[in-house]
Amino acid sequence: MLAYALAKEGFEVRSAADGADGLRQALASPTDLVLLDLMLPDANGFDLCRTLSVEHKIPIIMITARSEMVDKVLGMELGADDYITKPFDIREVIVRIRAIFRRIDQISETKEAGTEKWLRLGPHLSIARAEREVWLREERIALTHKEYELLLYLAEHSRRVFTRAELLDKVWGFDFPGDTRTVDIHVQRLRKKLDAPHAASIIETVFGVGYRLAAEVKG
Repeated sequence: MLAYALAKEGFEVRSAADGADGLRQALASPTDLVLLDLMLPDANGFDLCRTLSVEHKIPIIMITARSEMVDKVLGMELGADDYITKPFDIREVIVRIRAIFRRIDQISETKEAGTEKWLRLGPHLSIARAEREVWLREERIALTHKEYELLLYLAEHSRRVFTRAELLDKVWGFDFPGDTRTVDIHVQRLRKKLDAPHAASIIETVFGVGYRLAAEVKG
């Protein structure tokens, strides 16, 4: 029913009954977004989410009957872009898909409008816009889709202070069902990946307000 409704909206849809087939299909041909059920007959949905998001940087919307906040936060930690609980209205799914695509388009337009391929954050950290990669010294850092978007957004607005609610709106979209703890979790994970001893000085906490990227940005 969901595949039929999405096809009527103009999306090209492929369906899979289990995790192995879903992963194979997602990687076999270009995939713009994955709708992922956590309860799979042959795999852990959270593990599949990590593989698709971190290793292959494919946006993910989780669809599941598990509505506990701990599951939502864990899904976001592993790279999911959104989380929809059953039962749901198909119109809501379509709205959330379009919201993610709008965000991806905005990032692409910003990248194309820039004159430089790279954003350099201080002496050691760089963002390769075209490849959607982050490099620390000579090592590529494995970021989830949403970790990358958060870092890029902060870099593009260097030294501006954002509240957690503003970052939820700008990076996750206004329909995101989580709370501001999600921003804190992603900042903590970014700091850990970007070189723990120094990362707090790159993504700076402004107490009582939120976060800003404090490093000098060139590019």
